[in-house]
Amino acid sequence: MTRKAVLSLLAATLTCPLFAAEGPVPKGIPHLDHVFVIMMENHGYSQIIGNPNAPFINSYAGGANTATHYFAVAHPSLTNYLEVVGGSNFGVLDDNAPDWHNPSCMPNLQTGTPSLESTSTAICPIAGSGTDAATPAIDFSNETSGPPGDINIDGSASFPAATDTLGITIGDQLAAANKSWRSYQESLPMSGADNINYSDGVFTNLTDFSKILPALNPPLSSSDVVQAYAVKHNPFAYFQSVQAGAQRKNSLANVFDFNVLYADLGSGAVPTFSFIAPNQCNDQHGRGNAGAFCNFDPNDHGGQAGLNPALIYLGDVTVHRLVKAIRNSPVWRQGNNAIVVLWDENDYSVSPTTNQVLAIVDTNYGLRGVRSHQFYTHFSLLKSIEAGLGLPCLNHACDSSVNVMSDMFSPRP
Repeated sequence: MTRKAVLSLLAATLTCPLFAAEGPVPKGIPHLDHVFVIMMENHGYSQIIGNPNAPFINSYAGGANTATHYFAVAHPSLTNYLEVVGGSNFGVLDDNAPDWHNPSCMPNLQTGTPSLESTSTAICPIAGSGTDAATPAIDFSNETSGPPGDINIDGSASFPAATDTLGITIGDQLAAANKSWRSYQESLPMSGADNINYSDGVFTNLTDFSKILPALNPPLSSSDVVQAYAVKHNPFAYFQSVQAGAQRKNSLANVFDFNVLYADLGSGAVPTFSFIAPNQCNDQHGRGNAGAFCNFDPNDHGGQAGLNPALIYLGDVTVHRLVKAIRNSPVWRQGNNAIVVLWDENDYSVSPTTNQVLAIVDTNYGLRGVRSHQFYTHFSLLKSIEAGLGLPCLNHACDSSVNVMSDMFSPRP
């Protein structure tokens, strides 16, 4: 190779973003013993901050640390959940259920073809390595088909597809490091998460209503089930390693209903990483067949006008209950621990409304009352948690443009 060619290659290396499936352990976050991530739904920053129907959340944001310039990455919900725990969309740009335990299907990473909202195809278990889907600043090809388009992130930033995306999550990393994780999913049935796409805690997509006698007229059907638990809010269930369950520390045996969450908190026997997803009434998502308090927002255009006040309040009470239980747990008084409360996406981010969401960080060791104006995304959160837990950065969390949230997790001077 000529000297000129070598210099050209070096220049290209220095100017183009570098991607790595797994990179070095990020720096800038104190050691963390336990992390609790509470994931809420479908409301932007300005819909929650200042909302009189969310008194606890607003008080909590004021007393803990708040990111005022934090953005969800893309749409819809599942995409953001995958990005929080895996640093990538893995080529999944829809909310479809998993293609459970299918050994013959080809993951989107391998096909290089993203799954879109317009399709109804179940999602092949994520595994291996390959190319994820690009995140443009404004998307005209998925939830919208033309101008003004869906705004991803802030309408300016974007993420190109990464060709060496690794199909694992922080769960795989924790298991490899001999640490533990659990996904706590409210309204999960007693049978567990395997093959369950939705449930009200008792009835599921697998329920045979013909065996429930005497039959009603009109008869019961799966459409009557309130989809309180939704697998699209349980991102670990989409990965082949978790579905296969070859390693118990990284399997569906780690997914529990909230009754186990409260028992674990009461005893202090909690995992290193807890992913906590309230059901679709209590996470502010809403359902159309669960009564007035849980109804979808009547008119969501990015502001507070048109929201269902009862739905916002349900979420507020839920966050209060969860935070109180965590802070009252004996584990909160041991070591360095953090609670993160965040929203997956701004459901209505058609231009000019951006995908800005609220993120709150509360630690038992550090500064409080921080108002961070730094630019952060879900990838920043993953990178920060990995830094605190001593894990390698993963996928887009390794991007040089993604910063750790040092100010939000900062110790006291």
